[in-house]
Order: sequence, then structure tokens, then C-alpha cells
Amino acid sequence: QLQLAESGGASAQVGGSLTLSCTPSGYTTWPYCMGWFRQASGKDREGIAAIHSDGTTSYADSGQGRFTISIDTAKNTLNLRIHNLKPEDTAMYYCAARQGAGFCRWYYGMDYWGNGTLVTISS
Repeated sequence: QLQLAESGGASAQVGGSLTLSCTPSGYTTWPYCMGWFRQASGKDREGIAAIHSDGTTSYADSGQGRFTISIDTAKNTLNLRIHNLKPEDTAMYYCAARQGAGFCRWYYGMDYWGNGTLVTISS
């Protein structure tokens, strides 16, 4: 059973940068599609970005420009770099993975979820 563990959430200042990481375990092959989502208090969960195991990325409009999704093959982690932090980035951030094969898009449904890591941005 694939398990996902996020880390890197923190309290940070407006304008700064933050890198979140997700470490998968319990897999025999790296998930073909993984993504980052977030949920702010009182709001629905939203997709940010997804990445295929071949490195192809997909970003939601809200994720374009300030978010960078990547796979660190040396550490076997999925990362999300957030630049120019804003108060509205305050949310619980979740890593997710999708079974199967094919395309990988930020709006695809995911089969496995981590427990989340909290990001709080203050001015």
C-alpha cells in the first residue's frame, strides 16, 4: 500500500519562499502521477500542480508562476517550491498519487493521500 508523508510546512513571511516535500513509501514502482493540493480553512480543497513520472508537469491557473513541482530523484521525494509567499497561501498542503498510467493533470482524481503539512503565512 502506497503511503505518502508530507513535510516542510512552516510559518513564513510574506514574500519569502518555502519548499514542501513528500516522501512515498510502500511502493514497488514510483507512482506515475503525483500532485500537490491545498485546503484553506473554510474552503474547498484545490489542486495546485501535478507531475508525471517522466517529468511532465501540469499547473492549475492559480499555481502558475509562483509554484514549482518537481521530483528529486536522488532523495526520492516529490517537492513543491512556493515563491513570493502571500497570506492566501495559508493552508494545509497535501501530496497525492494516482494509480495506473497515461496522462497526468492537476485536476485528475487521486487514489492516495498524505495527511498534509501546514503552511501559515504572515505579513
